[in-house]
Amino acid sequence: MADEPVAEGPRELAEGVEIRPAREDEIDDLMPLMRAYCEFYESSPPDEGVIEMLRTLITDQSQGAVFIARDGERAVGVATLDWKWSSLKGARIGYLEDLFVDPDARGGGIADALIQICADRCRELGMPAMEWLTAPDNLRAQKVYKRTGAESGTYVEYDLEL
Repeated sequence: MADEPVAEGPRELAEGVEIRPAREDEIDDLMPLMRAYCEFYESSPPDEGVIEMLRTLITDQSQGAVFIARDGERAVGVATLDWKWSSLKGARIGYLEDLFVDPDARGGGIADALIQICADRCRELGMPAMEWLTAPDNLRAQKVYKRTGAESGTYVEYDLEL
């Protein structure tokens, strides 16, 4: 996956693909994308938990948002966004929790368009920033993120299982 070509510089975003907030009745369409995203990161959460997360983010705007990319009837991309407080920004910010594009649909600007719609939502809410993370070896994603103007940080993430 990391060896797939990635376009450099600006380009048309997701030409012919619909990018918009997801609806609750689309959760079944989103689940294969979410499952593939989890598999990429070698995680296997229960479907019930992922469905509950999607439902909450779709129906409760105070918690976040879910965006879907559709190529005709087919869901080809998903982004989940939630809110968190940042003491370093002195404000609530957007946190891009998940971003995934079906491998067969990559290369057409869908990831860029999903990042853009997430950033637009954060701006609409008056948030000064949007943050996210990716695996150090996910070089394809890092190229996409740099192309959007995002800058990588220097922090090391920790995860305490409870």
